[in-house]
Amino acid sequence: MAMGGNLPYRRLCTEYGASQTCSEMVIAHKLVKGGDRPLLRHHPSEKCFGVQLAGKRPEVMADAAVIAVESGARFIDLNFGCPIDLIVRRGAGAALLKRPRKLAEVVEAVRRAVDVPLSAKIRLGYSEKELNCVKVALAAEAAGADAIGVHGRTRAQRYRLSANWELIDEVARAVQVPVIGNGDILTPWDLERRRSETTVSSFLVARGALIKPWIFKELNDDEPWNPTAAERWAVMRRYLDLALEHFGDDDKGLERAKRFFVWHVGFWHRYHQWTAEQFTETLPDSLIQQRLPAPGDEPDAALLASEKEADREVVWRRVLDRDYPAV
Repeated sequence: MAMGGNLPYRRLCTEYGASQTCSEMVIAHKLVKGGDRPLLRHHPSEKCFGVQLAGKRPEVMADAAVIAVESGARFIDLNFGCPIDLIVRRGAGAALLKRPRKLAEVVEAVRRAVDVPLSAKIRLGYSEKELNCVKVALAAEAAGADAIGVHGRTRAQRYRLSANWELIDEVARAVQVPVIGNGDILTPWDLERRRSETTVSSFLVARGALIKPWIFKELNDDEPWNPTAAERWAVMRRYLDLALEHFGDDDKGLERAKRFFVWHVGFWHRYHQWTAEQFTETLPDSLIQQRLPAPGDEPDAALLASEKEADREVVWRRVLDRDYPAV
């Protein structure tokens, strides 16, 4: 969720019912040296805000956790699942899935340093040949983690293929602490299915929230919300207003807001009004992995569904100029 978990977007998700929010991934050694401090900022509406840390050195991760808590973090999440090459090459993120003992040392050091709830985010393993999620989860639990978040893919899979919830459930049955399941939750039907088929304690929403920030309204109401094109334009404008409030409405702030806005359009265009029938037809695969149907004939529908970089600029300009139909 690096980039996507920015403060204005978290506020937007909170307005739609997100109960807990987490910072973008914070690199521990940068934080300890004085960098990445803006990533610790949060809004008063974020009643349960946590900070996610990534790194490989136990003492540095512990120092970073202390800084995060002093800045208002209500919980700390340790990222042992990030698949990004830059992070993995440095021995952090998913690289630690190959070193359960080292991973446990990081958890133990952070546990000694702070007394807020501590979670460890992992994947199923480094690759399909190394599905050691149960071993890793047990090590993290023994080291003091209060909860385990499990993304149902390996590092090698990145975000390809549907998440494997059977292995997530295997972790949940192996440890005594709560397990937070993560992977492909896009609709209320996904949540209902995972609640009925697994013993996980809670659920984490990531890409689903990037595609439609109102997913939390859907999950809380247990029914889909299918916004009109005008309502989708209004959601985008609301994000822009929050971004300008955060970054400032001068030229520099507008430039930063545009950078984030255009990035988000790269996810918003993936939205589609899936039906319960389509959900059933795709099982056991997930809707989030499906190719989107062609948009309708309405110009706005085609624009909002476009993958073209140039069209992202068009969406940005229209939202900035309020050139869209009123709700």
